[in-house]
Amino acid sequence: MYKTLLLTAFLALPLAAHAAEGKKPTPQQEKMAACSKEASAKQMKRDERNRFMSTCLSTKTAPAAQPAK
Repeated sequence: MYKTLLLTAFLALPLAAHAAEGKKPTPQQEKMAACSKEASAKQMKRDERNRFMSTCLSTKTAPAAQPAK
C-alpha cells in the first residue's frame, strides 16, 4: 500500500509542477499584489492597511488606449 501511495505521489509531482507553470495571475491578482506591496512599503498595520487595501482595490485603473482607426 505504501509503495502505491509513494508511486502516485512521485507521478503526480511533475504534473502539478507543469500545470502551475502555465498559469499567469489574473489582473485582479496582480492588482492585489501591487496594493499589498505598496501597503507593506508604507508599513501599514491592521485598520489602516485594511482601509488602504479597500481603497486601492476599488479604484479603477485607467482605460486602455483605444487603437486609432
